[in-house]
Amino acid sequence: MTYEPVYTRTPRNAFIPSPVFVGIVAVFAVSGFMTWSRFGNVKIDVFFFVISGWIISLCLHEYAHAITGYFSGDLSVADRGYLRLNPLKYTHPLLSIVLPVIVVILGGIGLPGGAVWVDHRYIRSRLKDSLISAAGPLTNVILALIVAVPFLAGMAPELSPTVSGQYNLSGADHLEFWAALALVAFLQVTASVLNLLPVPGLDGGSIISPWFSPAYQRAWNLVAPWGFLLLFLLLWQTQVGDYFYELVNWLAGLINVDPWLYALGFDLMRFWSST
Repeated sequence: MTYEPVYTRTPRNAFIPSPVFVGIVAVFAVSGFMTWSRFGNVKIDVFFFVISGWIISLCLHEYAHAITGYFSGDLSVADRGYLRLNPLKYTHPLLSIVLPVIVVILGGIGLPGGAVWVDHRYIRSRLKDSLISAAGPLTNVILALIVAVPFLAGMAPELSPTVSGQYNLSGADHLEFWAALALVAFLQVTASVLNLLPVPGLDGGSIISPWFSPAYQRAWNLVAPWGFLLLFLLLWQTQVGDYFYELVNWLAGLINVDPWLYALGFDLMRFWSST
């Protein structure tokens, strides 16, 4: 049985960024300037800079899924407002935005959130299905490379801990800004790795699942709601977490983002902490 798309007209404002997204970008720009100039409480500036940057990347991640779905045949994503980069339009804003932000604050890891809903009845090939799922994590990869440009260009200061384990903030211009930007880059690396893992319920799993047999797909979909929970437990309760951090630190090193620098960014972001 075939399905013909119900949505044949795209709303005029479908591709215009929402005021919510514009506001988040404004917070990112203003807090970035304040961090650079050390205006006011720099730790609070870093907090807003990192969190707003992370939310922007979440919006772009979901937008990539939606826009790929749109050009793959599901015009309904425009009607649902997914192409306006509005996080409030997601199927589960709590899972898509709130939970990933909380995990960043508590653990400093780019946790993947929920997804926009693409009606796969309108997607006519397995390749397009896979591309829709791959679009999100590939966006995180691109964002990581974009944020890493100044680090690759050698603009950021080198940082190392003192004998006492503390960070020496003197002698480096705009160090708090570079530490915050390094953390933004690190979050993109972690999000890229997590989203590309072939785990049921994550983008990596959705990339490969269209190529399974129908029976195996049904079994995969039954496990999908629990796949992320299992991964979460493995990362925080087993040695898998150590391997994960070794991998992301190595990848961050490839784009010249110093682990000590984004560690400092995480310490600064947690403004309520005395460290």
